[in-house]
Amino acid sequence: MAATNAEPDPSRGVYAISVAAELVGMGSQTLRLYERRGLIEPARSDGGTRRYSSEDLERLRRITHLVANGVNLAGVAMVLDLQDANDRLRADRDKKKTGSS
Repeated sequence: MAATNAEPDPSRGVYAISVAAELVGMGSQTLRLYERRGLIEPARSDGGTRRYSSEDLERLRRITHLVANGVNLAGVAMVLDLQDANDRLRADRDKKKTGSS
């Protein structure tokens, strides 16, 4: 198999829960709690195993930052939703700018 220089897909779930927890510095139970609260939605393997992506890890770091600054989980959900909506709007705006140039 030939090696490629392509960047890995940041949305592809590749990390098991124990690895993801270690990479972001929190316990596996905390990741499960965040999933139950709808803050994170990891991919699942065919067997049902959680698989976290690089994007999921970045989201978990954002959650950690917000919680460390005193935001409760309901507030975290609202902040993340607003950030996601803002990102979508920026992407749409940029797409329109490039298309109309």
